[in-house]
Amino acid sequence: MRVALFTPLGVSAVLALAAPWAGGRLPPRMAAWLLTLASLVAALGTATALGMTAFTLIGQIPVVAAEGEWSPGVLAAQAPVNSLVAAVCAIALAGCAGALAVSAWRQTKVWLTARRECRALPTGSDLAVVDDPVPQAFALPGSPGRVVVSSGMLRALSADERTALLAHERAHLRHRHHVFLLVLRLASALDPLLRPVARAGSFAVERWADEEAGTLVGDRPLVARAVARAALAAKRAPRQSLAATGGPVPQRVRALLAPPTPLRRDLVVAHALLMLICCFSLALSADDMDELFDTASPGHLHTEAGQVHHHHHHRDR
Repeated sequence: MRVALFTPLGVSAVLALAAPWAGGRLPPRMAAWLLTLASLVAALGTATALGMTAFTLIGQIPVVAAEGEWSPGVLAAQAPVNSLVAAVCAIALAGCAGALAVSAWRQTKVWLTARRECRALPTGSDLAVVDDPVPQAFALPGSPGRVVVSSGMLRALSADERTALLAHERAHLRHRHHVFLLVLRLASALDPLLRPVARAGSFAVERWADEEAGTLVGDRPLVARAVARAALAAKRAPRQSLAATGGPVPQRVRALLAPPTPLRRDLVVAHALLMLICCFSLALSADDMDELFDTASPGHLHTEAGQVHHHHHHRDR
């Protein structure tokens, strides 16, 4: 049980080490999906494992034991980890839950701001041009989302580059990339080990929009030029936006100038196996935890005591 309990932490550590490498060796769309799903499974798995471990100590509190009708002494004797480890897990879980609450609050504020800004923009099109000499272009998620571009950015790019840039931003909206980023951020808040996964996933999302734009305009080097020139021209995009200048721009440009990344099935299988291992270990831990508390319940103790008494009585005869 002890190994199964801490398997989600091991999965998170493996993902943190492998995600930056693996994400760059998969097609961006596949990388974004796999990294987002894997981080979600690992974060929930880690939180659940910490919660189960912490409850082996919480369950020994007399008030909690009385409510649950189990023996604190038996629970302490049969617990898979000692009290110190369980206490550390309880503190870690409280810290992670607090970080998740703060991150969720911030993301909610950002989302509400984005919706408010979307409603303030002129209607009738998914493109809003603002008269601003500062070059900027970004996708603003909302209902519906909008692509916002400044007059300064339009002047900084050629006609073809503007087409490529707008295709990039529309790809963000079409595929709801803000949802991917939200899951990645919340997962890394709940499980800090997953911060490298969140960064790799965010980069994969930008690369996904780059490749989508390259397919739509039929010219990947053009998208590379548009991204590079937009990044040189841009000053700062609002935090709630998905900007074409996001992520490590030199890496994105190099990827667009290189041949498209082929699908590697071994990496897809490896991600799927990690998620299955995480889920299977949690199922084993939950089953063992259920058995642990059953063992500490009065009914089980009375049954055992009766069996011992019957054995001694039969031997005496």
